[in-house]
Amino acid sequence: MVGRGLLAGLPRLLGERCPAHAYAVIADSRVAELYGARVLAALRDAGLRALLFTFPAGEWNKTRETWTDLTDAMLAARLGRDGAVVALGGGVTGDLAGFVAATYLRGIPYVQAPTTLLAMIDASIGGKTGVDVPAGKNLVGAFHQPRHVVADIETLATLPRPHVAAGMAEAVKHAVIADAAYLEALLADAAPILARDLDALERVVTRSVAIKEEVVAADPLEGGRRQVLNFGHTIGHAVEARSGYDLLHGEAVAIGMTAEALLAEAAGVAEAGLAPRVRRALELFGLPVTIPEDLAAEDLLEAMRGDKKSREATVRFALPSRIGAMHQRADGAWTVDVDEDTILQVLASSR
Repeated sequence: MVGRGLLAGLPRLLGERCPAHAYAVIADSRVAELYGARVLAALRDAGLRALLFTFPAGEWNKTRETWTDLTDAMLAARLGRDGAVVALGGGVTGDLAGFVAATYLRGIPYVQAPTTLLAMIDASIGGKTGVDVPAGKNLVGAFHQPRHVVADIETLATLPRPHVAAGMAEAVKHAVIADAAYLEALLADAAPILARDLDALERVVTRSVAIKEEVVAADPLEGGRRQVLNFGHTIGHAVEARSGYDLLHGEAVAIGMTAEALLAEAAGVAEAGLAPRVRRALELFGLPVTIPEDLAAEDLLEAMRGDKKSREATVRFALPSRIGAMHQRADGAWTVDVDEDTILQVLASSR
């Protein structure tokens, strides 16, 4: 559900879509300060039992240790199997709270209430949950679909500009993989989007959710077509992890898409000129498009070898053939095996 003022109606929506004896509202420290008291008061005023559980903000806190702290706190509060989780916040919260819900007492229902652009258009849709580990990003997790997703556009009014830009990396990805006309619309709307115009942002959320929803519905467990959503993420996740999560997720994905578009041309699966078009679109939203100098190509490649998308130690990529379409192999597969020499060459030229 996409709209304005939806958080005020959360008690009714929970009663309709995710009835429970009690609700564990999980939020990071920043979102708890902004919206925690408001959401808790709304639930309690409606006669619902609700408890707020928080964790320190930041991707570096999306860990097994934080998962342990949250589940232990919920157990201490005696939340039973008739309870449910509300994931209130950005993509980190959605991933982490969803994993708590997937594993708590062998699984309880949850609702996503995203408050960032990236979470609204990407992280909250599709049921991927998990935590980061030393070996890489999101390597421990589960598929656990939310009962409902409530995207209140008004929460984006408080979103800092870098986080708006980071969310737009995923919107550009959706356009590149599925809808060339959508990319042109995003470019035309760039100024109002970055100014946090709610009408423009609502258009972004609505179209991106439709694209991701259609892909996920056709392949919920990422056995085939859903892999196209990983465009930019193989290199992006490596950059994000090796940078110590100094980069926002969307910033790392923007770097990854720029490099992987070059890789698509180098591997001969994309039409000429794809890479500069992707790069210009990302630059228009103020996103980084080059790999930081202090990240060695060999270290990034090593991180990619451990990525969950790799098979038999071969690094695989989901690559576009042109704006609006992804490359599909003759055997129907949506990923491309690329030799390591080519990967290293592209990484070297992406600085």
